[in-house]
Amino acid sequence: MKKAVSRRKFLKGGLAGSAALSLTTAKRSEAKSFEGYPDAMGVLVDLSRCVGCRSCEAACNKEQGLPAPEKPFNDYSVFDEIHHGQKRRTDETRYTVVNKYEVPGMDHPLFRKIQCNHCQEPACLTSCFVNAYTKTPEGAVIYNPKVCVGCRTCMIACPFYIPTFRYSSAFNPRIMKCIFCYDTRLQYGKPPACVEACPQEALTFGKREDLINIGRQRIRENKGQYVSHIYGEHEAGGTSWMYLSPVDFDEVGFDTKVPKEPILNFVKDFLSIVPMVLTIWPALFAGIHLLATRKDAIKTKEETKGDK
Repeated sequence: MKKAVSRRKFLKGGLAGSAALSLTTAKRSEAKSFEGYPDAMGVLVDLSRCVGCRSCEAACNKEQGLPAPEKPFNDYSVFDEIHHGQKRRTDETRYTVVNKYEVPGMDHPLFRKIQCNHCQEPACLTSCFVNAYTKTPEGAVIYNPKVCVGCRTCMIACPFYIPTFRYSSAFNPRIMKCIFCYDTRLQYGKPPACVEACPQEALTFGKREDLINIGRQRIRENKGQYVSHIYGEHEAGGTSWMYLSPVDFDEVGFDTKVPKEPILNFVKDFLSIVPMVLTIWPALFAGIHLLATRKDAIKTKEETKGDK
């Protein structure tokens, strides 16, 4: 009986403490408006120039010390892979992927590079109640795993579905995504590894405002070659990675319904209560897990004694 009472007290105390903490945190974590940095860097991706060589994938893998892929980077059969009805996505083993799109009316496929777009007003940053994200003056959205609690609110908030979770360790939560090569390159004024590796100059690195002007100039000087829109100039409040395309963006997998305003403008009230919910439930399940583990251990010990 005493053991049962102590367990109930443990569970009750843990939940009460988590609830109090999360209520306090929720009040502090109300989404704040952030407009980015005017001199931030960015990348302009020209889909008409990309040939799908996957040099950017290989460069990113090497720069970030990621595990070797199941198929080598010169194996182009990956373009035919479909998982759960979707083309390849970034995950904990790859921060960028290139996908192929067959577009009706074109005599050759188009290729699209996918990675974190490093928003001007990142939904991941403003939704994170432990401040695990930072938007740097250089334009990168970087992540601090030391303070992350694994709530995955950022995964819900991101309009581009980029942050992924490393599930290999329940007690060492970590979000995996492109960091714009901030640690090794961007903070020193160097372009990210993927840009430097591109042999077709499909990726142009520079100040975001300059890239917008370059994009507009290409559209103006090559009438009919590009859609008259730079994807990322305004989407979700603007992103550091932007795109030019010779066909409508929805034909190459872009979400054209992403609003022009920052996503947080629409979900501030909701996200202010998310931390409370996400903090209480892990505490509950942790308590249940500990009790179940203890129960199994006691049962095993008793069975061992019985065998003797």
